[in-house]
Amino acid sequence: MNPRLAGEVQDQDLWIRRYHEARDDAVQLLCLPHAGGSASFYFPVSARLTPDVAVAAVQYPGRQDRRAEPCVDSIEKLADQVAAAVRPLTGRPLALFGHSMGAMVAYEVALRLEADGGPPLSRLFVSGRRAPSTYRDERVHERDDSGVIAELQQLSGTETDLLGDPEVLEMILPAVRSDYAAVERYRHEPGLAVNCPVTALIGDDDVKVTRDEARAWAEHTTGAFDLRVLPGGHFYLVERSKEVIELVSGALMPE
Repeated sequence: MNPRLAGEVQDQDLWIRRYHEARDDAVQLLCLPHAGGSASFYFPVSARLTPDVAVAAVQYPGRQDRRAEPCVDSIEKLADQVAAAVRPLTGRPLALFGHSMGAMVAYEVALRLEADGGPPLSRLFVSGRRAPSTYRDERVHERDDSGVIAELQQLSGTETDLLGDPEVLEMILPAVRSDYAAVERYRHEPGLAVNCPVTALIGDDDVKVTRDEARAWAEHTTGAFDLRVLPGGHFYLVERSKEVIELVSGALMPE
């Protein structure tokens, strides 16, 4: 095998998780998790959309089966590595879906894939995250452990009872803190924009993003843009999974 191809296969095995078999001609959807999240967060999405959509999820270093690896505390570096693993998938239609931190990583990955000059991306779904051009001075990653836990409890992204388990906290806090550092230090490069259509999704009670901050995603694409607001907080997509999956399916497979 060509050494370059061998490296690409290894990168895919390390970074990409597939939970169900899809049709050979199915459109591809790559999902990117939130801060502290893992690929398995998207298992229900794969179960619902497969076989019509080939769903894959990114596994960041520092969690689950990659827990022994050092975390990546830079959105740009993370996007470089994800893009390298994803490039072999770009031979047929590919869409990206990222929630919260994953939205920022997905956007940066999209920029890199489009810069390669390959086939156009089908769509970029950015969920639960304000546009890169908007800014809040947040410093959760500088808090002590109790402060980080309080943030997680506020967002309800992790089961509350698990946050009281010392063993669980020992496992997840390094990844959570590293991810928050990556997000809070991130600054987009003015003038850059993706060319693919962008759909922004938010919960109407999300403390992390307002409608105006979500609408600002329109400034980051030369393609079509739409905003969808669903009931719920930062993790609205868990309670409203049926609506989100129908929305994604409809956008990727229009009748």
